[in-house]
Amino acid sequence: MAIIEVSNLKKSFGELEVLKQITFDVNKNDVVAVVGPSGSGKSTMLRSLVYLEEINDGSISVAGHKLVESGIYSKPKEINLITSKMGMVFQHFNLFPHLTVQENLEIAPKLLKKEPFSVIQRRSTELLEKVGLSDRAKAYPSQLSGGQKQRVAIARALMMDPEILLFDEPTSALDPELTGEVLQVMKNLAEEHMTMIVVTHEMEFAKEVANRAIFMDNGEIIETGHPSVLFTNPQFDRTKAFLNRTLR
Repeated sequence: MAIIEVSNLKKSFGELEVLKQITFDVNKNDVVAVVGPSGSGKSTMLRSLVYLEEINDGSISVAGHKLVESGIYSKPKEINLITSKMGMVFQHFNLFPHLTVQENLEIAPKLLKKEPFSVIQRRSTELLEKVGLSDRAKAYPSQLSGGQKQRVAIARALMMDPEILLFDEPTSALDPELTGEVLQVMKNLAEEHMTMIVVTHEMEFAKEVANRAIFMDNGEIIETGHPSVLFTNPQFDRTKAFLNRTLR
């Protein structure tokens, strides 16, 4: 059974239609890479899954719960329950500059989870070790490289024990030499069977790690398939043109 079901998603900003009848499913343990040119609606689609964008029409279900059905949203309590199943990693880190690395991880669970602080602290310590930053727990974001900040952001998203992780261009703000350390953390998560949707321009990562790829252009899903097939034998001219530009 699909853990995410998206049906006929529509979204406009004024006269600009940015999502046009977007429909797809994600199964548990899938790693789905969403690729396509800038401005194709990828980030808007991803943000709509966690209610950071309100859609105009369509339906989204997460783990059997309706976030929105035919454009009508569930009640706030249900929305909070549904969105808590997902963690989001943004392009620009969004760390609190006045908090240490460990405090950045612990602030949301302290506010939202009814757990002893010792449990939260133990989990933050474990997650910093997981992303290779145990030695930076007391550092502030200004003392970190871009790659380190993004690894902190991934650990922070994992603090809430999400069933699904969403990544919105997680390496596009990084210098090329720092990209690898972030992608390695994501590869490790995939190997641990974390369900992930990754909006990315990192085509090699998509080919190596994802088990499904979705190509979007001009607010539409043009085609979808296993990366080994979609990237080598695309069926549509728009996909071919995009891949010819990006896979050189």
